[in-house]
Amino acid sequence: MKIHAMWQNYPTIQKELSQTLTLMEKTIQLNNAEVQGAILDMIHAGGKLLRPAYQLLFSQLGPNREPQKTIALAASLELLHTATLIHDDIVDVSPLRRGLPTIQARFGNDVAVYAGDYLFICCFKLLTQYTSSLRSIELNSNSMEKILVGELGQMNMRYDYTGGKDAYLDNIRGKTAELFGLSCFVGAYESGLNQVTANNARQIGLNIGMAFQIIDDVLDYSEDATTIGKPVLQDVQQGVYSLPLLLALESKAAALLPLLAKKEQLTDEEAQEIFTLVQQSDGVAKARQLAAKYTDDALKGIAKLPETPQKTRENLLQLTATILKRHS
Repeated sequence: MKIHAMWQNYPTIQKELSQTLTLMEKTIQLNNAEVQGAILDMIHAGGKLLRPAYQLLFSQLGPNREPQKTIALAASLELLHTATLIHDDIVDVSPLRRGLPTIQARFGNDVAVYAGDYLFICCFKLLTQYTSSLRSIELNSNSMEKILVGELGQMNMRYDYTGGKDAYLDNIRGKTAELFGLSCFVGAYESGLNQVTANNARQIGLNIGMAFQIIDDVLDYSEDATTIGKPVLQDVQQGVYSLPLLLALESKAAALLPLLAKKEQLTDEEAQEIFTLVQQSDGVAKARQLAAKYTDDALKGIAKLPETPQKTRENLLQLTATILKRHS
């Protein structure tokens, strides 16, 4: 089972990430071989494993790090993430995920719902076996609630731009940032660091997650419309308005509002016109500025962490700068 080539630059966690994938595979045991195979295909389809990677790195800071437990917790976090992706695909009616047909596209919504729910169970099975206290389980439960609220918030905002930037940020704080925050917290707390330090780790993770999602949404409006533009056109047609579009409304409302008013009747050509208008606006630049602020806050928080023999702080700075300052 191969992991992404980027982890060759992080040898202190490279092997543990491979072991994380192996444990995830062993944990998934369904009677339906076809559905089990589809879940495993999704897990091995090239995801970067960023959330377990942050958990593994933050665990290196603690005095009581236990490798077996650390790997199990990393696996539980990625199982939780995968469950949310399966449910995302149901809501978004997505035909593909990481280049493969989604579970809902292959087997229908009913099977996909149960597949996602099953992964939640797998996540909590690992947590109950390996957490040292109820604190991590409690935080996992709270995080799942916030992820769900973020997803529901996005659903409620379909074809609605009136909430603007604030509503968007509230949604991605739950939808994306919460799981990054949980990963960093669990890594720190379960390796023996105190509550204050673990909370600081969580805040670093939240900042990383906020920047990560904003950058993803900015890249949807990159110049390469042939490879990235198509998904965002589908989002716009489904009433999903991300930050660059919401900020573009501030300067191009006269051109954009008549198009957004068409909602479900928006044609491919009109969606392309929205795409072009957002590219030509200052919405992309403003969104990048906000992503840069969250990125800087995350890097400043990491810079205050103690260094370890594994150069954990240096690795965290390098990883965070790599994923949050990308332009493609």
